[in-house]
Amino acid sequence: MTSTLTKPEELTTLDLQQYKKKQRVKAFFKGMLFLLPSIVLFTVFLFYPLGRTIYLSFFLTNAAGETTVFVGLDNFIRMFQSPIFMQSMKSTFLFVLYTVPLTIIISLFLAVIANEKLKGIGIFRTIYSSTMGISVAAASVFWLYLFHPSIGFLNILISNLGLDKVGWLTDPTWALIAISITTIWMNLGFTFLILLGGLQSIDSYLYESADIDGAGYFYKLRRITIPMLSPTLFFVVTVTIINAFQTFGQIDILTQGGPQNTTNLIVYSIYREAFVNYQFGSASAQAVLLFIIILIMTVIQFKIGERKVHYQ
Repeated sequence: MTSTLTKPEELTTLDLQQYKKKQRVKAFFKGMLFLLPSIVLFTVFLFYPLGRTIYLSFFLTNAAGETTVFVGLDNFIRMFQSPIFMQSMKSTFLFVLYTVPLTIIISLFLAVIANEKLKGIGIFRTIYSSTMGISVAAASVFWLYLFHPSIGFLNILISNLGLDKVGWLTDPTWALIAISITTIWMNLGFTFLILLGGLQSIDSYLYESADIDGAGYFYKLRRITIPMLSPTLFFVVTVTIINAFQTFGQIDILTQGGPQNTTNLIVYSIYREAFVNYQFGSASAQAVLLFIIILIMTVIQFKIGERKVHYQ
C-alpha cells in the first residue's frame, strides 16, 4: 500500500515554497502565542496610557478627566508661554547636569576601589551598594533631617566652622543643589553595582599582559579598564539620564517644587497640573513633551555614545 504522505524533499518547487510559507506562518503564530502575555501587559499598562495621554493633550478636561473642548495645539502653545513651565524646564536640565556626571564619576571611582583584591573589601562593597535597599521615601526623610535649618547635622557642622547656616531646602540658590545631592546619594548604589559587575567581567589576561610590559596603574586604567568598561558605561549613562528626567519622589517629600519653583521638575509639574489643578489636558501635553525629550536624549546617546563603545 503506497503512503499518501510526501516528504519535503520530494515536493516540487511550487509545493516546496507553499510548504515553507505554511511553516513560517505556523512559526509566526507560535511566536505570537508566546508573546501574547507580554503584548497584553504592554497594551494595558504602556500603549493604551500613551495613546490616551496623547489624545488628552489636544483637549480641555473637567475635574473628572473627561474631555470637554478640543483645543488642538493650544495646550502646547500655552505651555511654552508659561514662565512657571519654562522655569521647570530649566530646573530639570540643570538637575540632569548636576546629577548624571557626578553619579557616574563617583560610582566609577568607588567601583574601581572595590574591585581591588584586598582583605575585607566585601564590607566596603556592601556599604557602597547599601543605598539600593533604601526606598525613596525613607532616604528623603533621612535627608530632610540632615537639611533641617536648625537641628540638621549639616547646618550644625557649618555653624561649628563659624559660617552662616544655609537654608538647604528653603533658599532658591541651594534647593536644587540639595535635591541633587540627595539624588546622587540614592543612585550611587545601583550605578556602583552595575559598574562593579562590568569591571569584574574584564579578562584578567589583559592586565597580566600590561604588567609584563611594565604598564603603570593609571595607564592600565586609561587604556584597558575604561575601554573594556565602555558598554557598561554606555548603559549606565543612558539609564541615569532617563531616571534623572523622571525624578519625582524626593521632590514631593523635600520641597514640593519650591522655593519659587526652583525644584519644580517636569514630572512634579505634571503631577501638580493633573492632580492639584485638575488640568489633565495641559498635564498630558507636558507628559508628551517629556516623552519626546527623553526619546531625543536616548537617540542622541545611541548615535554619539555607541560609537565610542568597545565590545570585546
